[in-house]
Amino acid sequence: MSDDARHNLQEPAWLRWALIALAVLVMAALVVLPLAMVLGAAFGDGFGAWLDALTQPDAVAALKLTLFTVAIVVPINGVFGMLTAWSVTRFDFRGKQLLLSLIDLPFAVSPVVAGLCLVLLFGSSGWFAQILQEHDIKILFARPGIVLATLFITFPFVVRELIPLMQQQGADEELAARSLGAGAWTMFFRVTLPNIKWGLLYGVLLCSARAMGEFGAVSVVSGHIRGLTNTLPLHIEILYNEFDSTAAFAAASLLTGLSLITLILKFWLEARHGDALAKSHRRH
Repeated sequence: MSDDARHNLQEPAWLRWALIALAVLVMAALVVLPLAMVLGAAFGDGFGAWLDALTQPDAVAALKLTLFTVAIVVPINGVFGMLTAWSVTRFDFRGKQLLLSLIDLPFAVSPVVAGLCLVLLFGSSGWFAQILQEHDIKILFARPGIVLATLFITFPFVVRELIPLMQQQGADEELAARSLGAGAWTMFFRVTLPNIKWGLLYGVLLCSARAMGEFGAVSVVSGHIRGLTNTLPLHIEILYNEFDSTAAFAAASLLTGLSLITLILKFWLEARHGDALAKSHRRH
């Protein structure tokens, strides 16, 4: 394309700057301003009040439960996300489209509905109530219910990052490795995993951020027991409903800080391996 033709396709300078200014204003109003207000309210009474709110036993228990849930959910979703992406991209089988639809189900279903489904399964009148009572197993209003709800909500993040990436890469290198005598595990660790590691890490970061901030499904199954089944988002809600704004915003600032760490890691990944991730996102 000639320089004149390319110049004719460009928008007027005033229009470009107007669109940029509009985007900046929208982001400032929807993201930067609320973030600044949270931080301002959290430290409004001083650093001592902020630290005191975060060192309360209920706050510490909520943080520990949140990190405990993330520590279980992320590895499980990472492993099963890889297996699911492998199955979808490397094999043709009956029900493949149905499986792809089920993968997207957590995106389509409200988290509250997902929590209610767990109640129907594991509640006192649920399908598995008798079996759970016979073996003295408690799912709802305990940590297992919180983990199950978070697993369901966050499952698509890893697999949806890997499927387009593995489709774009194809199976030629894996077939070559098998033809040279490599076993299944050797092929996976020497060929497949190095090719998908950055997409996998990107999906893990998104999964972690979603798991830390999950509220709806966890709220239904947790029972809101202080010090036992309250994650950090639930702890923030309780404090705010009790008009303890300083403690609520202090906990919110901690959750925001964890999210910002995830966001920084995300930007680092995109800056270092932007081409591979961009291809994956375009295919997605």
